[in-house]
Amino acid sequence: MANHVNRVAGMLCSVMMPLLLPYTGLAQGSSTPSKPAKDSTRQQERPYGEEILYRKNYNLLYGQQPVAKTLQSVAQIGTSDLVKSPVATISNALTGRLPGLYSIQGNGLPGQDGVNMYLRGVAPVIIVDGVVRPVLSIAPEEVASVTVLKDALATAMLGQRASNGAVLITTRKGDRGTHRISFTAQTGIQKLASLPKPLGAYDYARLYNEALANDGKAPVYTPTDLDLYKSGKDPYGHPDVRWYDEILRKQSTFSRYNLNASGGGELARYFVSLDYLNQQGPFNTASFNTYNTNSDYKRYIIRSNIDVNVSPRLNVSLNLSGRIQNTNDPGGYTMNLYTGMLMTPSNAYPKLNPNGSLGGNQDFQSNLYGQSVKSGYRPGYSRDVMADVAIKRQLDDVVKGLYIKGLVSFNTSYTESTNRSKSFAVYKMNIGPAGDTTYQQFGTDGDQANSVGVTEQAKNFYTEVSLGFDRKTGNNNISALVMANRQNMVYGSELPMNFTNLSAHVSYDYKGKYLLEAAASYSGLNRYVPGKRNGFFPSIGIGWNMTDEPFVRSALPWITLLKLRATYGAGGNARAGYFVYNQYYGDSDGYYLGSAATFFYTTTERVLANPGITWEKSRKFNIGLDAAMLADKLGFSIEYYNNRYSDLIQQRGRNSTIIGNTYPDENIGINRYTGVDLQLRYNGRVRQFNWFASANVSFNKGTVIYQDEVYRKYPWMQRTGQNTDQVFGYVAEGLFQSKEEIAGHATIDGYTPVPGDIKYKDLNGDGVINQFDQQALAPNKPLLFYGLNFGFNWRGFDFSALLQGVQNRRFYLTGPIEWEFQNNGKGQAFEHHLDRWTPATAATATYPRLSIGTNPNNHVISSFWIQNGDYFRLKNVELGYSLPSSLVKRAHINGVRVFVNGMNLLTSKRAERTDPETVGGVFPLQKVYNAGINIKL
Repeated sequence: MANHVNRVAGMLCSVMMPLLLPYTGLAQGSSTPSKPAKDSTRQQERPYGEEILYRKNYNLLYGQQPVAKTLQSVAQIGTSDLVKSPVATISNALTGRLPGLYSIQGNGLPGQDGVNMYLRGVAPVIIVDGVVRPVLSIAPEEVASVTVLKDALATAMLGQRASNGAVLITTRKGDRGTHRISFTAQTGIQKLASLPKPLGAYDYARLYNEALANDGKAPVYTPTDLDLYKSGKDPYGHPDVRWYDEILRKQSTFSRYNLNASGGGELARYFVSLDYLNQQGPFNTASFNTYNTNSDYKRYIIRSNIDVNVSPRLNVSLNLSGRIQNTNDPGGYTMNLYTGMLMTPSNAYPKLNPNGSLGGNQDFQSNLYGQSVKSGYRPGYSRDVMADVAIKRQLDDVVKGLYIKGLVSFNTSYTESTNRSKSFAVYKMNIGPAGDTTYQQFGTDGDQANSVGVTEQAKNFYTEVSLGFDRKTGNNNISALVMANRQNMVYGSELPMNFTNLSAHVSYDYKGKYLLEAAASYSGLNRYVPGKRNGFFPSIGIGWNMTDEPFVRSALPWITLLKLRATYGAGGNARAGYFVYNQYYGDSDGYYLGSAATFFYTTTERVLANPGITWEKSRKFNIGLDAAMLADKLGFSIEYYNNRYSDLIQQRGRNSTIIGNTYPDENIGINRYTGVDLQLRYNGRVRQFNWFASANVSFNKGTVIYQDEVYRKYPWMQRTGQNTDQVFGYVAEGLFQSKEEIAGHATIDGYTPVPGDIKYKDLNGDGVINQFDQQALAPNKPLLFYGLNFGFNWRGFDFSALLQGVQNRRFYLTGPIEWEFQNNGKGQAFEHHLDRWTPATAATATYPRLSIGTNPNNHVISSFWIQNGDYFRLKNVELGYSLPSSLVKRAHINGVRVFVNGMNLLTSKRAERTDPETVGGVFPLQKVYNAGINIKL
């Protein structure tokens, strides 16, 4: 059956497309002589921030649908919200704006400021103009809307890619009407939002001696050493280098320019956009270099979307987009350099020796300054091309309301990296008894490399044929769609990944009052075992538009929308791996054989095959209530969801090493995600003062239902029943203050504590601290995240602000920027280590006694290192002024608007020592202060 369906889908795509291609046209979702949404022009001209209050249609997976008839769980924002954020990646502009979408920005590097997105607890699929393709580094001006599809009904037609929901990006189309040109130029400065605070050389040295004493070892720094570090009189023999000041710029620049044009008439419509972004890196450069060593990022994008009415019944569309990205790194790589700044003590070596050579020594045979400006550079290049051709033919001459549509989409990406790095020598200055100076060399000054390597190649070919029907008969409205599609994706030298899909969708309403919708797909993937590659995924939704009931309209005339809706359905998530149903073998250890001692490799069995691998499954329930009142000034939407995910890919917990091989990933786990999404919006007007506010709040709780965990002796050790992101470890009860306290406490398995060590709770009361005393360390509360977007416009001025935050979040701090003297005792120490335990500070200490390297008691997972991740951030602010039309019209200009905006401007947080998003030594977030001008012709 599965093979038969695959053949049918392939035949439909291969047979129908040639029939349609003679009329060649454009992309998914381009409908008939497609009329724009009634208020689309008004939305684009409306002052920034108000669009959400006036929207009348949602862009969905297969077209548009009026808000009043939508049963699916969706949320959407448009162009005017997106352009406010001076970011390189559009996902960064979504934070706090869409209910149900939780995001964490884990990196602030230029060009890599995208966020990790979670839609109701899981990572969604990214769709651009109806085709699955994870393209997020795009210009906001070319995006008409970003829609999150949250429930089973909204994504049912995706089949094996439906479970996790989707982020749907719909690019802009041309509108009928006057030809419009818009040019935006903006530039700003970036500053790193937060950095760890390393100790200076004097404090580092004295704390290092203290840690050695705690470990029962002799000090390495003499009183004279400490005096010289403190006075700074010997900058070469006793350096105190503030590496942040030496390597990092105080600020860097950000600029972006966009030129777009749109318009058209009954025959053809177009939207064309050119975009250039230049984001400067954070590192200082040197004038003696003839090349750039900073980690800069530049991006060039061109997009052309064209719709042509070949005839009254035939619409052809063509979407073309190209993107070039140029990156740069210092020769030693950006993150290696940044990590080195975090881990290198201030007294490790001087930046430069008296003779101008790079400082270094036996323990530090590299130099951070050398890594930043004397290690060469590594330019990177990537290009992406996307082409969508679609055709829609109305078949009213056959059956009224019938149409057929075809789509061909081709995407290709190519990334290469050029290595122009070089090695450099460092020198340790030695002063002899007679005062003579010599230099001991470590490493060599090498020639600059010059090689190019392809790091990524990918191709994505998508074909689709659909037959649709839209018709109104009396009080009955029906819409139906049957679709066959195939997507072929090739990554590098891998064999193609082929998705095939037969899907259908039907919606019906009676007088717009009683709503019914159903969708299903029969979806397959070639990475599963032949004969077991396809699955069936149905969904259904019902709704009641109560405002169309006469008794509601008469009793509550001030309510313009009151709709109750519910959906339920199944979905899949393909995580097949690379043909893991096959057993693979490879070379292993070998031996010498024969008189010539020839070496032969042995053959060994790789990871065990899993012929039973299948897609992950979901069962999702959603119920919601939508309301609008007071002439649509006030509106809200509230939803409850209960999503069960099963057959999750995991490694078996109760496995055995007796077989001497690695177990495969299997369909084992079961998780459940429940929660509530709430959105409230209001807009008002007092004479010429217009204002708006839109708030969203989401609760999400993920619970482990089953994971085949190993036997655990006590209930507090069990992972089942806990939050999906739970951390397990010891419960800290403060610090030991005396030997007497230690003697009266439970012993620690394999360790003899001393005063100043962390004291742990003996959960089972057996008098020993061991693995049986580990429990969940974070509260099992639902994650709460929220956003508040508000603003006004008055006499040409417009203002908007986005506040965003998270509650009930915890994270585990660990590693060389949290713990002291790591990296075998060669690591850095930080300001929070000044609050360590000593006999003199026992009553106020907030950090354990110091040690060199990893302490087997203090540096283990425990509640001592769990930080509160709650925060409240002023994410985005914009203030603009539009010049009076009477003034600009004289220059034959339709509008001029100047604006200033910013990102990540203020943060209130509970976490100590780190930003709550960029945790664990990753590159920090950047504050952006930006100004620009928009000119419309």
